Amino acid sequence: MSRKGNRFAGLSAAGLLVAIGIVFGDIGTSPLYVMKAILNVSPEFDRDYIIGAVSCVIWTLTLQTTIKYVSVALRADNNGEGGIMALFSLVKKTGKSGWPFVVAAIGASAMLADGIITPAVTVTSAVEGLRSLYVATPVVPIVIVIITVVFFVQRSGSSKIGRFFGPVMLVWFLMLGILGLMNVWNDLSIFKAFNPWNAVRLIATSPEWMFILGAVFLCTTGAEALYADLGHCGRYNITFSWLFVKVMLILNYLGQGAWILAHSGSIDGRVNPFYAMMPQGFLGVGIVIATVAAIIASQALISGVFSLIGEAVNLDIWPRMKISYTGNVKGQLYVPAINMFLYAGCVGTVLLFQSSGRMEAAYGLAITITMLATTILLWRYMRNIGTPAWLSYSFFIVFCLLEGAFFAANMFKFVHGGWFTVLIACGLFCIMFVWNKGSSFHRLHVDYKYFPDYIDIITAIRNDDEIARYASNVVYISFSPAKNMVESKLLYSIINKQPKRADHYWIIRIEHTDMPYTLEYSVDTMVKDAIFLVTVRFGFKVQPRINVFLRQIVEDLVASGDLSLTSRYPSMKRYGIPGDFRFVLIHRVFSPSSICNAYERKIMAAYETLRHISESTENALGLDTSVVTVETVPLVIRSGTETRIKRTPT
Repeated sequence: MSRKGNRFAGLSAAGLLVAIGIVFGDIGTSPLYVMKAILNVSPEFDRDYIIGAVSCVIWTLTLQTTIKYVSVALRADNNGEGGIMALFSLVKKTGKSGWPFVVAAIGASAMLADGIITPAVTVTSAVEGLRSLYVATPVVPIVIVIITVVFFVQRSGSSKIGRFFGPVMLVWFLMLGILGLMNVWNDLSIFKAFNPWNAVRLIATSPEWMFILGAVFLCTTGAEALYADLGHCGRYNITFSWLFVKVMLILNYLGQGAWILAHSGSIDGRVNPFYAMMPQGFLGVGIVIATVAAIIASQALISGVFSLIGEAVNLDIWPRMKISYTGNVKGQLYVPAINMFLYAGCVGTVLLFQSSGRMEAAYGLAITITMLATTILLWRYMRNIGTPAWLSYSFFIVFCLLEGAFFAANMFKFVHGGWFTVLIACGLFCIMFVWNKGSSFHRLHVDYKYFPDYIDIITAIRNDDEIARYASNVVYISFSPAKNMVESKLLYSIINKQPKRADHYWIIRIEHTDMPYTLEYSVDTMVKDAIFLVTVRFGFKVQPRINVFLRQIVEDLVASGDLSLTSRYPSMKRYGIPGDFRFVLIHRVFSPSSICNAYERKIMAAYETLRHISESTENALGLDTSVVTVETVPLVIRSGTETRIKRTPT
C-alpha cells in the first residue's frame, strides 16, 4: 500500500536505535503491569491458567501488533506519515470523508484520552517497585513529582534528551530479555505457551475470560502509538527494530510466567512478578531503569499527542491552538494548552486511583476504541486502493472480531474506572464534531464571487487620487475552495465598506492539502505590479507562517521583475523606500437573524464559543498583529423559509 522505491529505504543502524527509543516506549513498558493484572484476575490460579495467559500475550503481540500494525498499517502511509489522522487523510483523498471523519474523530478522541492515563499508570507501576525495598514508600507524591517534571520540560522540546532515548531503551529491552532468560529455567513447561491452543482453551473454559482478555490486552496498548510514530522513524526501521523488541518482550513474559509457576505457593495479590523475579542485589538498579523507561514512554506518548493535535488543527477538525515548534527535526512541536490539559489529567488520575492496580481498571478501554477505528479506516483505505475484496474483508472481519472481543472485555472495566477515559474521550469527540460541523456550515454559507470580474473596479480605486491611500500593500487572506473565487465580503471590504486604495493588492488564498509536508505557492498576476492572486498550499503538518512566506514570495516576484516594491509616495519613492504592508482579515460571526433549525443553531452557538476561546486567526497564521485589521461581518444561514414583511397601503 505504500510507495514503490528502494525496498529498504531509510533503514540504518541509527534509525533502528531511534525507533527503539521513541516508538516502543508504551508497549515496551507493559511487562511492568500485564502479568500482575493477570494474577489479580484469578489469585487462585493453576498451571494451565498461567501457561494459557502467557500464550494469550504471545499471540496478541503476534496478531495485533505484528500482523495488523507492523505488517499492514505501516504500509498505509501518507507521504511517510502514519497515525489515525494521516490514515483519515488517505481515506479522504481516495473516497468518502463523511462517516470516515466520525470514525477518525472517535479514534483520535480515545487516543487523546489514553494520553492522560498512560503516563500515570506507567510511572506509577515503575515507582511502586520501590515498595520492594521500602514498604512504606510514598508512591503517589513521588509519581506526581516525576509527572510534573516530565510535563514542565515539554516547553523546551525533546531534541536534546531525545538522543538518549535510544541507548536507554536499548538497555531496558536487553534487561527485559536477560531477566526473562534467567528465570525461564525455573519451569520449562512455560514454553508450551507458544502453542496457541493453550490460549484458546483458557478463554473457552474460564468463567472470568472477559477479565483475562482485559488484562491481556494491556500488552499491546502501545501498538497504535507505533503506527503514529511512522513519520519519525520510517517503516523499515520500525519493522526491524520490532523484531528485536518482540523477542525481548516475549522472553520477559516467559520468565515471569516461569517464576510464577515456580513460586505458586507463596504469591499473594500484592506481588508484582516483574520485580519479584529480579535478583535482590539488582532490584534498586532495575527500579531506576524501569522508572527512566516509564518516563521515556510517557514522553513519547505526549509528543505523539502534540503531533495528533497539530494535524487535527490543520485538517480543520480541532480548534486553532498556539503551537510552538521546538526544533528543526520533523514532528517536534509543543502545544501549551494540551500540555496543561494532559498534566492536569495525569495528576487527577493519580490522585483519583492512587495505585497502578486501580488505574489498570480504567486503562485499555479507550485505546481499544482507537484500534477499532483504525481497523475500519484501514479496511476502507484497502477497498479504495483496489485491494482484492477477499483480502480486505478477511482483514476487516478477523480484526473486528479480535478487537471486538477485547472491547467487550474492557467494557467490564467501565464501572471500575473505564468510565473515566470514556468520559474524557466523549468530551474531546464533542469538540471535534462541533468544530468540524461548524466549519462546514461556515464554508457552506459563505458567498463567493469570481475575482477577475472585479479587477477593473479595484484598478480604478487604485488610481483614484480622491481616495486616501489605505496602505502601500494591502493583503487579504482568503479560504476560498476554488481558484479565482474569493469571498464576497472580501470584495465588499475593498470596494464598499471603506474603499481601500493601495499600490499593490494581495489576495493570499490558503489551501490545506492531505499531504503532511507540502509547502508551495503559485502566483496569478491579475494586473502587473498591482494585483496578485497567490495560492499557498500547506501540508497538514506545516505551520502556516504567512508573514515569513509572503516575504519570500515578494522577494521572488521582485527578483523576476513582476513587482516593484518601492512606495509610490513621492518622498519615499525618491529614496527607494519600500511600502508598508497591512493585512485585513474578515471575521464571520454567526448571526442571530439566521433562519436555521434548532440543531444548526446549537452547533453554531457551540462553535462560536470554541472560536472565542481558541487561538485567533492572525496568531494561527503567524501574522504580525500590529499590522492586522480584523473586520467583523455577520454570517447569515438561510436553511429555511424566510418570513417576509408585508407592505400595506397607506
